[in-house]
Amino acid sequence: MAYTYSKIATYTVGSGGVESVSFLNIPQNYTDLLIKASVRNTRSGAAEAELRWTVNGSALSYSNRFLQGNGTSVSAGTTGTTYYYSGEIDAATATANTFGSAEIYIPNYTSSNYKSVMADTVSENNATSAYVTATAGLWSNTAPITSINFYYSASGIWAQHSTFHLYGIKAEL
Repeated sequence: MAYTYSKIATYTVGSGGVESVSFLNIPQNYTDLLIKASVRNTRSGAAEAELRWTVNGSALSYSNRFLQGNGTSVSAGTTGTTYYYSGEIDAATATANTFGSAEIYIPNYTSSNYKSVMADTVSENNATSAYVTATAGLWSNTAPITSINFYYSASGIWAQHSTFHLYGIKAEL
Protein backbone atom coordinates (compact mmCIF):
# COMPACT_ATOMS: atom_id res chain seq x y z
CA MET A 1 0.00 0.00 0.00
CA ALA A 2 1.38 3.42 -0.95
CA TYR A 3 1.01 6.52 1.18
CA THR A 4 0.79 10.12 -0.02
CA TYR A 5 1.84 12.94 2.31
CA SER A 6 0.47 16.45 1.77
CA LYS A 7 1.36 19.50 3.82
CA ILE A 8 -1.84 21.03 5.16
CA ALA A 9 -0.38 23.91 7.17
CA THR A 10 2.71 25.33 8.86
CA TYR A 11 2.79 27.67 11.83
CA THR A 12 6.02 29.49 12.70
CA VAL A 13 5.99 31.54 15.90
CA GLY A 14 6.94 35.17 15.37
CA SER A 15 8.66 37.80 17.48
CA GLY A 16 7.52 37.86 21.10
CA GLY A 17 6.18 34.29 21.08
CA VAL A 18 2.59 33.06 21.48
CA GLU A 19 0.57 31.30 24.20
CA SER A 20 -0.91 28.70 21.88
CA VAL A 21 -0.66 27.40 18.33
CA SER A 22 -3.80 26.11 16.60
CA PHE A 23 -4.65 24.29 13.40
CA LEU A 24 -8.31 24.97 12.61
CA ASN A 25 -10.68 23.52 10.01
CA ILE A 26 -8.54 20.46 9.36
CA PRO A 27 -9.63 18.88 6.06
CA GLN A 28 -11.45 15.56 6.46
CA ASN A 29 -10.23 13.92 3.22
CA TYR A 30 -7.09 12.17 4.55
CA THR A 31 -6.61 8.83 6.29
CA ASP A 32 -4.19 9.98 9.01
CA LEU A 33 -2.49 13.13 10.33
CA LEU A 34 1.20 13.75 11.08
CA ILE A 35 2.61 16.68 13.03
CA LYS A 36 6.30 17.52 13.02
CA ALA A 37 7.43 20.23 15.40
CA SER A 38 10.63 22.03 16.34
CA VAL A 39 9.71 23.90 19.52
CA ARG A 40 10.96 25.81 22.53
CA ASN A 41 9.01 27.18 25.49
CA THR A 42 9.96 30.20 27.61
CA ARG A 43 9.06 28.50 30.93
CA SER A 44 11.39 30.19 33.42
CA GLY A 45 13.71 28.31 35.73
CA ALA A 46 13.42 25.03 33.83
CA ALA A 47 15.24 23.21 31.05
CA GLU A 48 12.07 21.38 29.95
CA ALA A 49 8.38 22.05 29.42
CA GLU A 50 5.59 19.63 28.57
CA LEU A 51 4.33 19.47 25.00
CA ARG A 52 0.56 19.50 25.66
CA TRP A 53 -2.29 19.70 23.19
CA THR A 54 -6.01 19.21 22.79
CA VAL A 55 -8.35 18.49 19.90
CA ASN A 56 -11.64 20.11 18.96
CA GLY A 57 -11.44 22.43 21.97
CA SER A 58 -12.11 19.51 24.31
CA ALA A 59 -10.46 19.21 27.74
CA LEU A 60 -12.09 15.85 28.54
CA SER A 61 -11.44 12.11 28.14
CA TYR A 62 -7.71 11.90 27.36
CA SER A 63 -5.40 9.15 28.61
CA ASN A 64 -1.64 8.98 28.05
CA ARG A 65 1.05 6.36 28.74
CA PHE A 66 4.71 7.26 28.38
CA LEU A 67 8.21 5.86 28.57
CA GLN A 68 10.89 8.48 29.16
CA GLY A 69 14.64 8.70 29.67
CA ASN A 70 16.77 11.71 30.60
CA GLY A 71 20.36 10.48 30.34
CA THR A 72 20.56 9.17 33.91
CA SER A 73 17.22 7.49 34.62
CA VAL A 74 14.18 5.97 32.96
CA SER A 75 10.56 6.42 33.99
CA ALA A 76 7.14 5.33 32.82
CA GLY A 77 3.70 6.44 33.78
CA THR A 78 0.43 8.12 32.92
CA THR A 79 -0.45 11.80 32.56
CA GLY A 80 -3.43 14.14 32.49
CA THR A 81 -6.98 13.50 31.48
CA THR A 82 -7.54 17.01 30.11
CA TYR A 83 -4.92 16.95 27.32
CA TYR A 84 -2.64 14.83 25.16
CA TYR A 85 0.91 14.69 26.56
CA SER A 86 3.68 14.21 24.01
CA GLY A 87 6.84 14.57 26.12
CA GLU A 88 9.30 17.22 27.24
CA ILE A 89 10.72 19.95 25.01
CA ASP A 90 13.28 22.71 25.58
CA ALA A 91 12.56 25.61 27.94
CA ALA A 92 14.34 28.71 29.28
CA THR A 93 17.38 27.14 30.95
CA ALA A 94 18.12 24.62 28.19
CA THR A 95 21.08 25.40 25.97
CA ALA A 96 20.44 28.77 24.28
CA ASN A 97 18.88 28.71 20.82
CA THR A 98 18.12 24.98 20.87
CA PHE A 99 14.72 23.49 20.13
CA GLY A 100 13.07 20.20 21.04
CA SER A 101 11.65 17.99 18.29
CA ALA A 102 8.39 16.08 18.15
CA GLU A 103 6.66 13.77 15.72
CA ILE A 104 3.00 13.00 16.43
CA TYR A 105 1.01 10.46 14.39
CA ILE A 106 -2.80 10.37 14.50
CA PRO A 107 -4.30 7.42 12.58
CA ASN A 108 -7.95 7.36 11.45
CA TYR A 109 -8.67 10.89 12.67
CA THR A 110 -12.03 11.05 10.84
CA SER A 111 -13.36 7.71 12.06
CA SER A 112 -16.23 7.24 14.52
CA ASN A 113 -13.88 5.35 16.86
CA TYR A 114 -11.84 6.73 19.78
CA LYS A 115 -8.72 8.59 18.56
CA SER A 116 -5.32 7.06 19.32
CA VAL A 117 -2.02 8.91 19.04
CA MET A 118 1.66 7.94 18.94
CA ALA A 119 4.39 10.49 19.68
CA ASP A 120 8.19 10.64 19.87
CA THR A 121 9.68 13.74 21.48
CA VAL A 122 13.24 14.80 22.33
CA SER A 123 14.63 17.82 24.12
CA GLU A 124 17.98 19.18 22.99
CA ASN A 125 20.26 20.30 25.80
CA ASN A 126 24.05 20.28 25.77
CA ALA A 127 24.15 19.45 29.48
CA THR A 128 23.77 16.43 31.72
CA SER A 129 20.02 16.09 31.19
CA ALA A 130 17.97 15.86 28.02
CA TYR A 131 14.74 13.93 27.54
CA VAL A 132 13.49 11.40 25.03
CA THR A 133 9.85 10.35 25.37
CA ALA A 134 7.67 7.79 23.62
CA THR A 135 3.96 8.34 24.24
CA ALA A 136 0.73 6.52 23.41
CA GLY A 137 -2.43 8.54 23.88
CA LEU A 138 -6.16 8.07 23.50
CA TRP A 139 -9.01 10.56 23.23
CA SER A 140 -12.18 8.69 24.22
CA ASN A 141 -14.44 10.54 21.83
CA THR A 142 -15.95 9.44 18.51
CA ALA A 143 -16.00 12.88 16.84
CA PRO A 144 -13.67 13.45 13.88
CA ILE A 145 -10.68 15.69 14.67
CA THR A 146 -11.24 19.11 13.10
CA SER A 147 -8.83 21.26 15.15
CA ILE A 148 -5.64 20.89 17.21
CA ASN A 149 -4.31 23.34 19.82
CA PHE A 150 -0.79 23.24 21.31
CA TYR A 151 -0.41 25.12 24.59
CA TYR A 152 1.49 25.20 27.87
CA SER A 153 -0.66 25.75 30.95
CA ALA A 154 1.95 27.13 33.36
CA SER A 155 4.04 30.25 32.89
CA GLY A 156 5.75 30.25 29.52
CA ILE A 157 4.88 30.67 25.87
CA TRP A 158 6.04 29.15 22.59
CA ALA A 159 9.27 30.93 21.72
CA GLN A 160 10.00 32.75 18.48
CA HIS A 161 11.05 30.40 15.64
CA SER A 162 9.13 27.42 17.07
CA THR A 163 7.58 25.65 14.09
CA PHE A 164 4.66 23.24 13.77
CA HIS A 165 3.93 21.39 10.49
CA LEU A 166 0.66 19.53 9.88
CA TYR A 167 0.50 16.84 7.17
CA GLY A 168 -2.39 14.80 5.82
CA ILE A 169 -1.70 11.20 4.81
CA LYS A 170 -3.71 9.19 2.31
CA ALA A 171 -3.47 5.43 2.02
CA GLU A 172 -3.74 4.45 -1.63
CA LEU A 173 -4.57 0.89 -2.64
